[in-house]
Amino acid sequence: MSAISIIVSAVNSEYYAIPSFAVTAVIMGVLGTGLAWRYQDADPPEKRDAMVTAATAWAVIGILGGLPFLFIAWTIQIDPFPVWMNTPPMDDTTVIFLQPLDAVFESMSGFTGTGLTMAAVEEQLPRSLHWWRSFIEWIGGVGVIVLTVAILSRGGGTSGSYTLYESEARSEKIHPSIVTTVREIWKIFVGLTLGSVILFLLVGMPLWDAINHGMTGIATGGFSVHAASIGHYNNPLIEYAVVPVMFAGSIAFPIHYLIYKGEIRNFYADLQTRWVFIWFIAGSLTLIGILYANGQYDTLEETFRLGLFQFVSAVSNTGFGTATVGEGTEQVWSAGATLLMCLGMLTGGAAGSTTSGLKLIRVITLVKGTAWQIRDVFRPSAAVQYLQIGKRRLDEGQAQREYTEATVVFIFWVVFLAIGVAVLLRVLSPTHPLEYVIFDVMSAQSNVGLDSGITGPTMPDSAKAMLIINMWVGRLEIIPVAVLIGAIFQRFNLYR
Repeated sequence: MSAISIIVSAVNSEYYAIPSFAVTAVIMGVLGTGLAWRYQDADPPEKRDAMVTAATAWAVIGILGGLPFLFIAWTIQIDPFPVWMNTPPMDDTTVIFLQPLDAVFESMSGFTGTGLTMAAVEEQLPRSLHWWRSFIEWIGGVGVIVLTVAILSRGGGTSGSYTLYESEARSEKIHPSIVTTVREIWKIFVGLTLGSVILFLLVGMPLWDAINHGMTGIATGGFSVHAASIGHYNNPLIEYAVVPVMFAGSIAFPIHYLIYKGEIRNFYADLQTRWVFIWFIAGSLTLIGILYANGQYDTLEETFRLGLFQFVSAVSNTGFGTATVGEGTEQVWSAGATLLMCLGMLTGGAAGSTTSGLKLIRVITLVKGTAWQIRDVFRPSAAVQYLQIGKRRLDEGQAQREYTEATVVFIFWVVFLAIGVAVLLRVLSPTHPLEYVIFDVMSAQSNVGLDSGITGPTMPDSAKAMLIINMWVGRLEIIPVAVLIGAIFQRFNLYR
């Protein structure tokens, strides 16, 4: 990844950034090669091993991904190179990355597809860092483990490859071979990215902006090259064009594959895709109604456009913005509008897509499973019971397993969310409204990137560290992190 970024730096005449990416590439290469050599004869991972690997890999890659931010900032600060390497003067935005914690925050936000940023004014960043932010978000959209399986696995795939694939909270398969599946996913992802870039160019977005927003949009990441995000353009056509890109990122890759093969009916026949449509429409109309009732904007069209964009951005976990939700301590949106956005961020899109959050299939399982459990009380004990979820008819054992898994994920999700909110309430000024603190923590844990004005370089370090953990936990969908914590406790006999 760092090697590709060297080319981008050279094309943009930012020669001073090349050594930073080169050193990063060497560090990552040496570490990766050493680990591959150390474990070349290891047995295929069991599920527990794969989950520990996934959780650890995401933590490590989040730290290593911060190196270019750190190295480039210090290169600009020290200015050790001759004039022809074009080292710019230090600015108020890049200077924040002299701090390792801020560099790691930006990296973790990128790889997890969150989009929260420490960059106060993105326009001031070097293009090499614009690219790095977009690139790591694009890679993270599909997944670090998926990329590893696609590159390193051979032949038809192995049980170990599938176990690693599952550890990244994925189970949907396009082909029987898991390696073929992940390679098809990458083909679809590249195709959707190119389509997004072309669409943005057609509606008038500049080339550099279109490339970056095409990558971060289809990855439902949300990093932008402008401080005002998509609102920078003040162009309704561009805003409407971004909505279908965010929607495309919310659909499962197997559905994209079937649609590409001509099976268009999956737009409405697939349970998750159908509910993505329904939730986008119902939630957007509700948010539009709240904003209109509050007299938030001048015209009905503006209210419709901003409400639609923000809700789709929240549910798709993209995090692009065209409106100000809050200004840190100043109330801009009402509590009702803010909490509705939180609900959208919590649910997320379809499992098997680039979105995070709980995923709609889990929400459907929780709702239907709860109703099924209640009805079970009134049934005769000898009655044969089934739970229908889409086309799947689950017997009692299957239904209990899936309902239990969804419940456990939801409970852990709420626990980590509560911890994040508690930490931020403890270290932030009490003038921040509670709903805005919940909004920013929910945005971090659902890997969204929208913020109420709280998240930024002036936050206390403890708040930044907490949000880094929330982003990491949210991207892995809780369970691998819980397994890693359990493994650490077991390894060091901390249960006693």
